[in-house]
Amino acid sequence: MYATVQDLIVEWKNEAVLTQKVLDGLTDDALGQQVYPGGRTLGRIVWHFVTNIPDYLTEFGVLVEKVPNPNEVPSAKEIAETFNKISSRVVQALPEQWTDDSLKHVQNAFGRMESNATIFMGLIKHIVHHRGQVTVLMRQAELPIPAVYGPSKEGWVQLGVTPPL
Repeated sequence: MYATVQDLIVEWKNEAVLTQKVLDGLTDDALGQQVYPGGRTLGRIVWHFVTNIPDYLTEFGVLVEKVPNPNEVPSAKEIAETFNKISSRVVQALPEQWTDDSLKHVQNAFGRMESNATIFMGLIKHIVHHRGQVTVLMRQAELPIPAVYGPSKEGWVQLGVTPPL
């Protein structure tokens, strides 16, 4: 759990680096990869979690500039650039708008009473959840998968190791 705003920032930065690697690996062609026929596309999923960050934080008291046109999925490059900008804004906004004591503040979050620290952890988990979906869709779209919490199939090969089954 996070005891200080600086703890939040460290975790945010670490996860943002991993997410940025995934987003930087996207292509415009791959954005149309669907979960299933008629289901959401890779582009819709990544744009959802990128544009959701300011909405989520603003809902819980950290004002971050919202993304214009959240319903229109842009190019892969613009998605990656937007995430990068938003991530930087979050790092700037947190210490300006929350104190260490703010983390203990309890408020209603989706029908549950939770501390701000837990709410922020929920945002990170939301991104991680979708990042996992994105890597599966990237694999289906035949894109290389960057290492996230360990080597991907491509990473094992680069290390000269047979990928685990």
